[in-house]
Amino acid sequence: MRASLGSLEENISNHGNKKATGAQNMSQLRATKPGLLVCVAICIFIFLYLRNPTPEEPEEEPTYPAVVECGFYPDELCSALFEGKEVAPQIAKFCKNPHGSEILAHLHRPGNCSRISQELHFITRPLSAEEGTFPLAYIITIHKELAMFVQLLRAIYVPQNVYCIHVDEKAPKKYKTAVQSLVNCFENIFISSTREKMAYSGFRRLQADINCMKDLVHSKFQWNYVINLCGQDFPIKTNKEIIHYIRSKWNDKNITPGVIQPPNIKSKASQSHPEFTPEEDIYVSPNERFKDEPPHNLTIYFGSAYYVLTRKFVEFVLTDTRAKDMLRWSKDIHGPERHYWVTLNRLKDAPGSTPSTGWEGNIRAIKWKNKEGTVHDGCKGRYVQDACVYGPGDLPWIIQSPSLFANQFDSTEPLVVSCLERWHRLKVLGQAEVPVEPHWHFQQESHFNMKLNH
Repeated sequence: MRASLGSLEENISNHGNKKATGAQNMSQLRATKPGLLVCVAICIFIFLYLRNPTPEEPEEEPTYPAVVECGFYPDELCSALFEGKEVAPQIAKFCKNPHGSEILAHLHRPGNCSRISQELHFITRPLSAEEGTFPLAYIITIHKELAMFVQLLRAIYVPQNVYCIHVDEKAPKKYKTAVQSLVNCFENIFISSTREKMAYSGFRRLQADINCMKDLVHSKFQWNYVINLCGQDFPIKTNKEIIHYIRSKWNDKNITPGVIQPPNIKSKASQSHPEFTPEEDIYVSPNERFKDEPPHNLTIYFGSAYYVLTRKFVEFVLTDTRAKDMLRWSKDIHGPERHYWVTLNRLKDAPGSTPSTGWEGNIRAIKWKNKEGTVHDGCKGRYVQDACVYGPGDLPWIIQSPSLFANQFDSTEPLVVSCLERWHRLKVLGQAEVPVEPHWHFQQESHFNMKLNH
């Protein structure tokens, strides 16, 4: 029988009493009648003699999986985390049964695509007429964390959208084969026809996006906007909510947060550390000065590498002389993906341009280290290059963010993504305007606090 989450809380709170309980048990044992002890000893001797265990098979105390003491895992624990119960992050340290191995087992087990789609809980129909008539395109760059990629993909997947997956050319062959086998099951998901090596950041990352854009504009699928993601992202808004956000505030406009680099701000980044740290309300470019002057006398902006772009703007980027020349110029600068999109989107004649915007556009929820105590209450996971890799205690902050996506997650805290995807799926299905298929649900959702959907 599974213990409830409440009983596990009690176990943790009573942890200090274990030694006393053990002493009491020993006293009771000493009080047992001597005759009974002799009888027990003889029985044990006979049993061991008959069994005759070999040295290679030592007797061990039986062990039980941690899930036995984790209530209705993971839904009960996830609910407690989202509600901000103080003991929940402590319990989460004991309950880390990852779903990654289960996901990988589904991928590697022989079977048809219909089975894979159902077992991995992919949504197989548009959930509303509005969503069906407003398809989106996604570019996802990945190089590791296969199970997390599947969790991300099934969270954002709907059949009317189209997805270009850029798999790093240096990824292991087994990884690429697994991604390809999954992609083959969906007509509207494909791997980029041209792949870059080590496309985590820098010019190769920028080129990876361009490669996918070329494939997307020539695909048979129609789409209105394109959104780029990496494998460490996860959505915190539903497909319907993303569409509503675009239509309400950015109709026919691009979202590329960024500003002109103030001349009095000097870079703190070096060539060996091409990440960027927010300083006040601006990001510092790693380029104190450019090797060559920008082409066409362009004013260079600095901003986010992530965007929401109209299809017309993508077509402009692939054909306009200024865009092509800036792409060539970008090969010789640091962090060009932080300059390229925001600079072109500030051109007044670019389709969907937003010349007067600054850091507007809630695309990413990120906990920056130097914003601790002002924008957020600290990272409950760990900081990597001044950005938080989320822990279970970060979940309440994440779901309260107005952003479309959150970054960053990794497999060292598998419960965080597991909780987030179950919360996200319940919200998605709660907004559905069509009958919900049974396989769209994750198991045990009846133990998730349904109030979280509202």
